[in-house]
Amino acid sequence: RSKVTPQHVIDKFWGKFTTKNPGKATTVIPSNTYIQAAAKRGNRVTASTTDASYEEAAATCRAKVEKIVKECRRINKKYRDPHFDIEADLKFGQNDCLQSLSNVEDYTPGLDMQPQSVKRVGDIFDKPCFYIDGPTTSDIRQGRNGDCWLMAALCTLSNKPGLIERLCVAHDQAVGVYGFVFFRDGEWISEIVDDYLYLTKPDYDESYLDRVLFDNVERLDPEEAYRRIYQSNSGSLYFAQCQHPQETWLPLLEKCYAKAHGDYAAIEGGYGGEGIEDLTGGVSSELFANDILDKDYFWNEELLKVNKEFLFSCWTGVWGNGWGDRKGIIELHAYSIQKAVEIDGKRLLKLKNPWGKGEWNGPWSDGSKEWTPEWLTKLDHRFGDDGDFWISYEDLLRKYQSFDRTRLFTPEWRVTQVWTTLSVPWALDYHDTHFSFTVTKPGPVVIVLAQLDDRYFRGLEGQYRFELAFRVHKAGKSDYVVRSQTPYRMTRSANVELELEAGDYEVRVKINATRNESLFPIEKVIKQNAKSRREKLLRIGLTYDLGHCKGRFVETAEEKAARKAHEAELKKKKKDRIRKKLIKDREAAHYLATKEWAWAEHRRLKKREKAK
Repeated sequence: RSKVTPQHVIDKFWGKFTTKNPGKATTVIPSNTYIQAAAKRGNRVTASTTDASYEEAAATCRAKVEKIVKECRRINKKYRDPHFDIEADLKFGQNDCLQSLSNVEDYTPGLDMQPQSVKRVGDIFDKPCFYIDGPTTSDIRQGRNGDCWLMAALCTLSNKPGLIERLCVAHDQAVGVYGFVFFRDGEWISEIVDDYLYLTKPDYDESYLDRVLFDNVERLDPEEAYRRIYQSNSGSLYFAQCQHPQETWLPLLEKCYAKAHGDYAAIEGGYGGEGIEDLTGGVSSELFANDILDKDYFWNEELLKVNKEFLFSCWTGVWGNGWGDRKGIIELHAYSIQKAVEIDGKRLLKLKNPWGKGEWNGPWSDGSKEWTPEWLTKLDHRFGDDGDFWISYEDLLRKYQSFDRTRLFTPEWRVTQVWTTLSVPWALDYHDTHFSFTVTKPGPVVIVLAQLDDRYFRGLEGQYRFELAFRVHKAGKSDYVVRSQTPYRMTRSANVELELEAGDYEVRVKINATRNESLFPIEKVIKQNAKSRREKLLRIGLTYDLGHCKGRFVETAEEKAARKAHEAELKKKKKDRIRKKLIKDREAAHYLATKEWAWAEHRRLKKREKAK
């Protein structure tokens, strides 16, 4: 009869799901002195203004551009980005600027992207201009990749003057260099690109059928005729383009954002709220229409403050497969909320489809019976399939299921942050490690619990998906003051906004890890790409290492005890090995000494016999 108790069996079963020595790869590039130096600098703990990080990144970006311009003018060469050379990448068939590292079987993200040629801005546009009458929502046209969320974010930013202009801090059109800044993992970063852009059609000499046709039809200059039709101005671009045929800010910003995240495939699929965070440094929350408690409050205190305190994007079909449309509203497609007005008792909102076409066809849509000459004047609206349309507040809540709301911060706000590395227990409970902070005077506070944005190291995410939650306690109190709401879509972070009294507070965190065994572990991705895509792996690995060096590892008491026990065991094993080696060496020395003595004795006896 077994003497094992049921409790022992249960404990043994759960023990298989945990490890006393947890770990994650925090560096994937060997012997990287740059990462080691960055790790020593640590992360920002002291409070600073929300603009401090931006100004630092912008100054760095301007210095980079200035240095590149000076060098290029000295040697009389336009700038070619050695780290994101899309021309060489396309010509040699590497596609590292298009495709992400693959972490699944038989699929490479970005494989379906098929631009046919690459040219510089000066060779595409007849009279290129970075801004024409400033960046506006009507400029934006999504290209041939799935970054509607980013385009919707830019549409949203364009309604508040100065937000998009803050992103491009320096450029030189003649040299072909552009410097942008983006917000990532709690701080602003800078990125530089050249002016090469992808085109939809191949070059004239590489397009045999078209070349034959144009040679027969355009006898005077068929190559120039081909270029004018297929490879000139905004309409020839493969990815995002401005509506104006000579405006260039959007495709260059999109290219720089793609470079900052590794490639164009990395920016496919996302949420408008996270896009707005990356472009403003704000904090985004998700809200489902059927969860709104007081619809009047939501209208008066939030939607009417759009483009002031908040920016909004919205979605429909978030629980479905994204097929078709709902009265013209595309499922699983991001829309930007441009404006909210209340006139003559009617609550109306202006929305934007980043495709630049395709609109709502219900009440208040273009040509509907609600429009009169007076309303056209009041709302300053003109009909046209341009992606801009009006919708009533009631229909907005009926047709759109989810809203991404981004809180903007003015320079009066102060920010502090600390990053750490934690092991995740299998049991879903609050972690022993907690964050502490002090509020010196009562006022509004925004608390964010975030994880690294894995978009910029696609392929190296690993097999686990993490969901974050937290509670805020007064120091030493068991009951919480507030807790975060579980995000269903934007799992990169969780946040709360509230008024806090002066005092000491603690933030207790809970992390839910879900494993996807169909994804490759990091070590397998590295092995698969170390030879075939070495440069790509090095570039993505470097950003992975830079992100992970921010974290300060904090051990729990159990982990510390396990580590010490493990170290003691290793020390004991080392001592045992040394002891065994000493015994073995001593035995070997004794054996040799005995053998030498026996041989010497044998010679002595033999010599004595000869002497007799």
